[in-house]
Amino acid sequence: MLSLSEFADKMNEVMPSLIREFARRQANELYKGKITLPQFLIMDFLNEKGESKMTGLADFMHVSTAAMTGTVDRIIRYAYAQRVYDSEDRRIIRIKLSSKGVALVRKVNRQRHKMIVDIFGRISAHEREEYLNILMRIRSILTERLRGN
Repeated sequence: MLSLSEFADKMNEVMPSLIREFARRQANELYKGKITLPQFLIMDFLNEKGESKMTGLADFMHVSTAAMTGTVDRIIRYAYAQRVYDSEDRRIIRIKLSSKGVALVRKVNRQRHKMIVDIFGRISAHEREEYLNILMRIRSILTERLRGN
């Protein structure tokens, strides 16, 4: 059995190649350099929520609203999203995906789904379930830590 330090060494060894190989297998705008990962994460969030104020996006990404503005401006410039002004109070601005943005998020998610099926179809259902349970536990630990900070 590996010690925690040995485990960390092995993780440091394997993670870069996993990330590189996952990226290599995805033939989409995200990995062709057309959009950045933070931009895609925002677009995915908007796809799920419908629309959001800048403060909601900044909270989601754990950055300042000023930092979020530049990222959102680029998404809008590429026509993946648009600003929506409140009809009763024009000071309230929400960000919403455009049809082009929705299409891109769906395309990336379909490609990712296919890749996951291709890769994880090669291991047993039991191993997939164990892997998913571990990932969900890690996500829980990470999000608990974020809420605590």
